[in-house]
Amino acid sequence: MSAAMTEGTPDRPPTRRPGGRNARVRARILAATAELVARDGIAGFRYEEVAETAGVHKTSVYRNWPDREDLVVEAMLRYAEDLASVADTGDIHRDLVDFLVALAGGLATPFGQTLEQALLPARQSTTLRQALGRILEERVAAMRVRVDAAVERGELPPVDSSFLGEMVSGPVHLVVNRGTRPFTRADADRIVGVVLAGIRATAPHA
Repeated sequence: MSAAMTEGTPDRPPTRRPGGRNARVRARILAATAELVARDGIAGFRYEEVAETAGVHKTSVYRNWPDREDLVVEAMLRYAEDLASVADTGDIHRDLVDFLVALAGGLATPFGQTLEQALLPARQSTTLRQALGRILEERVAAMRVRVDAAVERGELPPVDSSFLGEMVSGPVHLVVNRGTRPFTRADADRIVGVVLAGIRATAPHA
C-alpha cells in the first residue's frame, strides 16, 4: 500500500496544468509578436526580437511558426477577438453602447492602430488580407447573433445586422483615427440612440 493510501488519501495522478509548457511558450510568443507589430508595424519586426521579448530561444519561434506571416496572422487573430464581442444582457441599447466603448478602447491601443493601418490595401499581402477578413467576419457574425436575438424578442424591428453594425461602429473608427479627442461613453450612448431611433422610425409597419 502506498504512503498516500496509508494516510487515508487515495493515490491520484499528478495534476497537469492546462495546455502545458508549449502552450505557455506559444502564448508568450504571440503576445510578444502583438507588442512588436504594434510598435514597428507588420513589416518591421524580426524573429530575433520576438524571441528576446518573449524570453524564449529563437528556435522556439521558428519551430512553431516557420512562416513569418503565419505568426503575424495568428497574433492578429488572437488579439482582435475582444473587438468582435457583443454581450447579450437583454438590453440592446446598453449592449451596443458597451460594444462601442470596448471597440474604441481596443482601436486606441497600439495594436488596434496597427490593425487599422493593415486595412489599407497597399499594406496587405494575401495572407494578411485573409486574416483581416476573418476578423471582420467574426465581428459581423457576433453582431448578427445579437441583433437577431433583439428582433426575436421584439426589442427591434427586422433589420439588416450588417447595416446596423456599420452605422454604429463607423463613428468610432472616425473619432479614434482622427485622434483629436477621446471617444467617450456619452458618444457611444448618443450614437446608439440615434441609430436605433432611426431604425425604429423607418421600419415598415405591418
